Amino acid sequence: MRVWKLTTLCLAVLAGSAAYAEVTAPDYGPYGIDLKGIDRTVRPQDDISLYANGGWLKTAVIPADRSSTGVAEALYDLSEARVKGIIEAAASRRSESADAARIADLFHSYMDEAAIERLGNAPLQAPLATIQSLNSLEDIQRWIGERHAGLVDTPLRFYVSQDAKNSLSYLTGVSQSGLPMDRDYYLDKTPAMESVRKAYIDYLTRLLSLSGNADPSRRARDVLEFEKRLATIQWNNVDNRDLDKTYNKVPVAELGKRFPGLDWTLMLKSAGLSAADNINIDQPGYFIKLAALLKSTPQPVLRDYLTLRTLDAYAPFLTKDFVKAHFEFNGKALMGRSADRPRWKKGVRIIDGALGEAVGKLYVQQYFSAEAKTRARELVDTILKAYDQSIDTLSWMSPATKQAAHAKLAKYSVKIGYPDTWRDYSALEIKADDLVGNMERNAAFAWRFQIGHLGRPVDRSEWHMTPQTVNAYYNPSNNEIVFPAAILQAPYFDPAYDAAVNFGSIGATIGHEISHGFDDQGARFDGDGNMKDWWTAADRAHFKQVTAKLVKQYSRYEPVKGKHINGKLTLGENIADNAGLEIAYKAYRLSLGGKEAPVIDGLSGDQRFFIAFAQSWRSKARPASILQQLVTDPHTPDLFRPIGTVRNLDPFYSAFQVKRGDKMYLPAKERFHLWW
Repeated sequence: MRVWKLTTLCLAVLAGSAAYAEVTAPDYGPYGIDLKGIDRTVRPQDDISLYANGGWLKTAVIPADRSSTGVAEALYDLSEARVKGIIEAAASRRSESADAARIADLFHSYMDEAAIERLGNAPLQAPLATIQSLNSLEDIQRWIGERHAGLVDTPLRFYVSQDAKNSLSYLTGVSQSGLPMDRDYYLDKTPAMESVRKAYIDYLTRLLSLSGNADPSRRARDVLEFEKRLATIQWNNVDNRDLDKTYNKVPVAELGKRFPGLDWTLMLKSAGLSAADNINIDQPGYFIKLAALLKSTPQPVLRDYLTLRTLDAYAPFLTKDFVKAHFEFNGKALMGRSADRPRWKKGVRIIDGALGEAVGKLYVQQYFSAEAKTRARELVDTILKAYDQSIDTLSWMSPATKQAAHAKLAKYSVKIGYPDTWRDYSALEIKADDLVGNMERNAAFAWRFQIGHLGRPVDRSEWHMTPQTVNAYYNPSNNEIVFPAAILQAPYFDPAYDAAVNFGSIGATIGHEISHGFDDQGARFDGDGNMKDWWTAADRAHFKQVTAKLVKQYSRYEPVKGKHINGKLTLGENIADNAGLEIAYKAYRLSLGGKEAPVIDGLSGDQRFFIAFAQSWRSKARPASILQQLVTDPHTPDLFRPIGTVRNLDPFYSAFQVKRGDKMYLPAKERFHLWW
């Protein structure tokens, strides 16, 4: 289910082949610092990331089946291996538990490659025949509505989520969609993007050829040209972050008049959303232009476009030739990998996506202790306390805004580890010998679950990540911070670690998620989760003026030659990184009770805090993967996150005696401070 402007801690990482040894405690010593990973030839005053991680970077090898490697990926490997063990155990318990049977049967259906090869293209016959029977725009729009309960993406996507201005109510919305690549990949004329487009046209041609379509090369080119026109009318990622631009609540009865040329009644009915009385239009200009584009495009081209969207969606679940073609583009051309991931790893991801909470229930029983939950909650409470105290000391915030900020912070909901109520999968039918059918039924099950919220009271107990997910998020509509079990473990967090390390690593993560409630988007929501202006005009102006510093700072960084960070796209995450680290440091000092931390291995407490923070973003990534992130992702690439933050924080300067002339030095007037 879509969460309104859901924000997350880190990039979703793809599984690789690392062993458990990558994340066990000895690698990070008895108190949580990897001393061997430090590069003593680099001064922390010049590059904190290379200082803290340079030793590791010199020897780290990105597995062929991965686009990156690092701390997050290593924990993902650990979580993935544990889930594999849960799946294997489920096979022996299938007679005892319906969920265990579903887990075992879905995994078996994916791993039985011989059965998949015997079926060949048979699973495609019905969906492709349906597309060929579409003879009018009315037929196509009915098909678009119906596909919401299936695997295939289309030029628009309905969803149901909390109303941004009334968090007690669910609202239907519709957003632009239908492109397998970000719009910049279609419109950017740089050599790197041209290379990806060439690989993409080869992929489309291969899909058409494998499915027996005549003249695949010409048809692929026609579809690419249609998708370019679709990309031209779609909004960019910066505009899509604008809450005012993307909140456009319209009565369903007025859709035809305000957005003519599309049969809204037909599409909503076909999608199962006839009960919707209002709808949010995320990108109004797009839907006005979409109607004209669909009308002007020859229907054979539209059918080929829908055919290719279908082939792309089904390819991972078909024969080896389809799987290979899918990897050659999505894995190799887009992400820079030289080898596909082992099939069992992809199978684990499918189980996680389809039956995530059924697996999660078993995961927390085995791998998440009551002590870890208690200690994590204590850490969160300390950081919330530091936030609360910081509000009172802010010279730039007016008393009225401070009062509202205190009220919002007091209403934060904290979710740690796992949900109190687990999802019911009893309506999901899984068969051990029907992979494509399983994926279709799962998509329909997920869609019914999402639209089933409409008209019901908002369920604030619902989670939008599974316990085995190595990530975290803030949801502004619920004013909640959520930390799944899998991120609450070493090296991010260990009850036995030094306090400086826990605060610098998971503490900064906790501070990051809390900060999202006060970033350029989260600050637009009040304590009840409603988009509402609770700032004074002067405070709002100051906030914009101060955060503009971050746009300028981060736009200077160039992770890939010729491609800088988009300071506007990454603003919310950069605010959260900087504010989160500020508050984590304050909370760390608060935890010391006025005493100084001991020196360990020649490192002061403050030095350990900043090194732990930098090591928590340890990563090595392929250029193609970084390029994709720079185009599509609101997060700054990992190794630049410590650089972009610590140089704004005054205690970093005293911890490492940073002086004018050092590369990490920023003049005091240029430093970003929000909660200082």
